[in-house]
Amino acid sequence: MQKRKLGTSGLEVSSIGFGCAGLSFGYGPSTDRKDAVAVIRAAVDRGVTFFDTAEVYGPFTNEEVVGEALEPMRGEVVIATKFGYDLESFPGVNSRPEHIKRVAEASLKRLRTDTIDLLYQHRVDPEVPIEDVAGAVKDLIQAGKVRHFGLSEAGAQTIRRAHAVHPVTAVQTEYSLWTRDPEQEVLPTCEALGIGFVPWAPLGMGFLTGKVDASMTFDATSDLRASFPRFTPEARLANAGLIELLATIGRRKGATPAQLALAWLLARKPWIVPIPGTRKLERLDENLGAARVELTPSDLQEIETELSKIVVHGERLSEDHMKLIER
Repeated sequence: MQKRKLGTSGLEVSSIGFGCAGLSFGYGPSTDRKDAVAVIRAAVDRGVTFFDTAEVYGPFTNEEVVGEALEPMRGEVVIATKFGYDLESFPGVNSRPEHIKRVAEASLKRLRTDTIDLLYQHRVDPEVPIEDVAGAVKDLIQAGKVRHFGLSEAGAQTIRRAHAVHPVTAVQTEYSLWTRDPEQEVLPTCEALGIGFVPWAPLGMGFLTGKVDASMTFDATSDLRASFPRFTPEARLANAGLIELLATIGRRKGATPAQLALAWLLARKPWIVPIPGTRKLERLDENLGAARVELTPSDLQEIETELSKIVVHGERLSEDHMKLIER
């Protein structure tokens, strides 16, 4: 597995990370704990060193699984987690400094570690100045409880203000072939400031794998996609052309649609590290195989040309969730 550095921070991770959320939250019933631990450890065996979780996934249970899975090889891996939701009023937010410090202490226990490698603000709290948030994380860093500071779904201005108080190591935002919003302001800001970028949902919450068709149903009680406009049957049918494009180019490159989608992200910038998640070993191997797919400048131009002809149908998240996205 190749390595990448998240911006100029010096934090080195595998070029493809592992998003752990889906093992416990968001995409149907949670995975059996033993199986979840096994797939995380299998990722380590294959060279993955970057694992992403959050307090809210479960809530709590995903951090516990990650802690159990990675405890034996803690020194070999980078663990990222997040604070910022108010679990009593979810999806409300809370980034008051005293709340941040309480959440960090609890995350440390669940993760079975003395230090969180990368601590993100999960969503920007409009009631708390970002300078206060950065200051609270800076305190945790100075206390040795956190190594690096990150932001999730923050706008360019917020990133700059936070970075002025304490260097931001990474920004995490949904980014993929069908969600390209960060290209307008966030990616240029990261490049200018030397900040790494971590695309979440790099496979479009499964859609870009080609395995999600218009006939699939989502459990409204456990699968967030049931409430996302982009995942209505009509939207999935309307967006099928994107999968056809990935499949066509993928056949020529000897790659699956999922591998092509991840290879495209890796080709964007050397400081971009996608974090696909999976519950299955065969999908883990498929995702990691994307690192071996080389896209030439002409391949990338062809993808860009063909993508320009495709209109993606449906908002990426529900209305409540979109309210928490800085745009």
